[in-house]
Amino acid sequence: MHKVKCAFTMFTLDNIHSLTDFRRNAGNYAEQIRQKKTPMVLTVNGEAALVVHDALAFQELLNRLQQFEKELAQIKLEKLRAELVKGENSGKSMPLDLDAIEQEALAELEAGDLEVDPKLRSTL
Repeated sequence: MHKVKCAFTMFTLDNIHSLTDFRRNAGNYAEQIRQKKTPMVLTVNGEAALVVHDALAFQELLNRLQQFEKELAQIKLEKLRAELVKGENSGKSMPLDLDAIEQEALAELEAGDLEVDPKLRSTL
């Protein structure tokens, strides 16, 4: 049994079946997936190929990911703010409107115009 630990839950990937078996018993498997709210791994030629998940449970995961991305962006903004203040206090920079910069970045994030660096995405 394979286990994947997350901060908010534990997934066990012991629900593994062949795609052929899934096709034969799709109705039963679909009901099992809906009831348990856990993903099912489907294999093709003995290798993991697909993951089938309950739609609502999957949406909850996506919502959590989006929230983590927003929190990460907020942390980055706070760190940037601290660095900018540090630079302003050193006397080697021009004053900036930090509140306006933060609000603009948050608005871009909310609108989906601010992309999260793929390298950071892997740390979530």
